[in-house]
Amino acid sequence: MLEIAVEHVKRVHSVVHGRLESNYASGRAAYPEREQSPSGAVNRITQSWIRCLNEYKLDPGACNDPEVVSPAELRTRQERLADLQAVAKVEMANLYQQLAGSGYAIMLTDRDGVLLNYFGDPAFTHAASKTGLMPGALWSERVQGTNGMGTCLFERRPLTVHQDEHYLSRNIGLSCAAAPIFDHEEELVGVLDASGESHLAQQHTLALVSMSVQMIENRVFLQRFRHEYIVRFHNRPEFVGTLSEGAIALSVTGKVLAATRCALFQLGLRSRSEIVGRDIAELFNVTFCGLIDSSVRKAFHPVPIFETRSGARFFAVMYQPVSGTGSVGGARPAPRDGADAATLPRTVQPAQTPPTALDALHFGDPSMAASIDTARRVLERKVAILLYGETGTGKEMFARATHQSSSRAARPFVAINCASIPEALIESELFGYRSGAFTGASKDGQRGKLLQANGGTLFLDEIGDMPVALQARLLRVLEEREVMPLGSEHPVKLDIHLISATHCNLQRKIDQGEFREDLYYRLQGVTITLPPLRDRTDRRALIRHLADEESDVGSPVELDERLLALLDRQRWPGNVRQLRHLLRTMIALRETDCLTVHDLPAEYRSDPLIVAPPPFGGAGVPPTPANAPKPAQAADIPAIPVAPLGLVLDDEASFTEKLNPLESAERAALMQELTRRDWNLSSVARELNISRNTLYRKLQRLHIKPPEKSLFH
Repeated sequence: MLEIAVEHVKRVHSVVHGRLESNYASGRAAYPEREQSPSGAVNRITQSWIRCLNEYKLDPGACNDPEVVSPAELRTRQERLADLQAVAKVEMANLYQQLAGSGYAIMLTDRDGVLLNYFGDPAFTHAASKTGLMPGALWSERVQGTNGMGTCLFERRPLTVHQDEHYLSRNIGLSCAAAPIFDHEEELVGVLDASGESHLAQQHTLALVSMSVQMIENRVFLQRFRHEYIVRFHNRPEFVGTLSEGAIALSVTGKVLAATRCALFQLGLRSRSEIVGRDIAELFNVTFCGLIDSSVRKAFHPVPIFETRSGARFFAVMYQPVSGTGSVGGARPAPRDGADAATLPRTVQPAQTPPTALDALHFGDPSMAASIDTARRVLERKVAILLYGETGTGKEMFARATHQSSSRAARPFVAINCASIPEALIESELFGYRSGAFTGASKDGQRGKLLQANGGTLFLDEIGDMPVALQARLLRVLEEREVMPLGSEHPVKLDIHLISATHCNLQRKIDQGEFREDLYYRLQGVTITLPPLRDRTDRRALIRHLADEESDVGSPVELDERLLALLDRQRWPGNVRQLRHLLRTMIALRETDCLTVHDLPAEYRSDPLIVAPPPFGGAGVPPTPANAPKPAQAADIPAIPVAPLGLVLDDEASFTEKLNPLESAERAALMQELTRRDWNLSSVARELNISRNTLYRKLQRLHIKPPEKSLFH
């Protein structure tokens, strides 16, 4: 070891003085990037060595004990960065668990290089004792020479210092990957470092450290400005709420207070001075109040906005201030455009907390109101939620609204559809894996969905389709609140709120041996059933709301009463999803800003069997005010003539004459089956072993009408 140290000292002096001798040819191969970059400029390691020798007057062979600040000074420094430490501890623990077993320690320093916090791997205790990796130790470049933490502080950029790239010979057993942490004012506040005795290249570790720093900066920002309005955006909607999103804090008048580094990067800006103090309307093609209204109307789903300078499209959500009680949106109301908070009269201040994302889902239906109230009661109780509902009823939207209404709103919301991922991949998707865990695994490994959701909410859609073998692992995770990535030997502690959803009858699956009963009871903290659209009494209000959501910002689209009446009577087998897609298509193809029945696709205007008459007596229909517009009548809307069974209209007779022999035979057989089963379409579909939708299409294609029914009976 002494010989290696002596050789290292010689190497340092040789490199610094530029006298590389030929007998170091083999050493040069070990340091190809160290000599100089392709452009000829001396690289960072060499520059650091020059500073250490010529400026700091450090002896590369020195074996002095590391400098350590007093306990009192350490406490003072820790208290000064208490907010940063509170957030960093969570990410340090996550990072430590990801690297556990690799001989690494995770360290946080302040801007002076004083080590504030430390997560150490037991396998690393020997190196730590030799080099002084302990709270209070000073790791600035001026004291410890070239090293991950100190050189990162000087360079203000992520970097690695691998073994004998260190300046002091006593540190050449270390491999370090470090990234700087900046606050919202672009001030360097500290460094996150992963150091160990690995002999491998550190690029993978550096990538993980940099991701952790990005998460720390984002969470510190959201915590620091939680009492202000915050716009969170990305050029892809699915990345809003992830570590790569941009975030901008706004005053009550819509002026920019601060922005994250990711926000500046997304907007192509170099400095906070280019954005702070500007109105949000100067950055994007939307007003402050307009973005608030759009976010509320869309239940806090990302809405499209465009940058004014380049026209680039982003997707954004405006989050309202958090009140002192922790609820979202309770700090202050949004002012009118141009109004200053100080000029708002006291009488306009709301007496109650503004609506949450859950409240935005309520339009008057009693069953939805009950579901929302149930979810609100368990928001902060760490109770698992199991959502039941037909396909398209909005289970993911309800889960996302539950997350956004909770104290976890600033944390990740991670959704995974258990039915859409191949069975062979779902385990790695959920639990993640270490590098080299299996053939074909990414060399960088992968954080599973469970780890991505740590601190936030995990939504498991179509939980009933999860393979039985995987259900046992999920059950263990939920019971022990920790996850073991594939290929790892150390579990990672988890703090997640779990929401599951299914359209299946899980009790029936349990009876059939397709779903574990113990997992069912673990998921079933509280069960919430979302009603199908056909059973909701707030259909008209919901239709109007969805039309507003699908309209362009600032250009609302209206629906005339006849169209609204027709849409209200549909069966909607695809529920809210089908309705939303229909409205989106109609709005995209519209000729005016008022939609009518003529904007409907042909199948919605001509197929009588997809129209559900309201229950007799109006029990399932919202009461109509006395002064409301008169509902549309059958005569008001174009309809296909229908005759009682046994009678044939002229146009029907001409139609049947055009059928070929095979189609005529098919029509006759279908008519016979319908008559035999008293026009019970469900029974006929089962008998023919086809879906109801297929049957509807056959009836329309063969021009078969139900007896004594019209389009708006």
